[in-house]
Amino acid sequence: MSDEGVLGEVVAMLVDVVGEDFLLDVEVGPATTFNDDLALESIEFVALAEKLQRRYGGRVDFAAFIAGMDLDEIMRMTVGDLVAHIESRPEPVGV
Repeated sequence: MSDEGVLGEVVAMLVDVVGEDFLLDVEVGPATTFNDDLALESIEFVALAEKLQRRYGGRVDFAAFIAGMDLDEIMRMTVGDLVAHIESRPEPVGV
C-alpha cells in the first residue's frame, strides 16, 4: 500500500477518534504532531491503537511502537512517523 493510502487510513481513524469537528481547524498531514497539533489524550491514543489493531492486525503493534520511545519522542511523534512504522511492517503472505 502506498504512503498516501496509509496516510488516508490513519487520517480517517483520527477523524473517528477525535471527531470531524475538531479536525476542521487542523490540516492533518505527515508533519502533524499527535501532541501539539492534535492534542491527543491518552484515551484517544488507546482508541487509535484499537483501530490500528482492527485494521492491520498484529503486524502493527502501536503499544510496542511507542513503548520503544522516550517521553520526548512520544511528544514529538507525527502522523508521518506512524505511517512510516505501518509501511515498515511486512504484509502477511497471501494478503
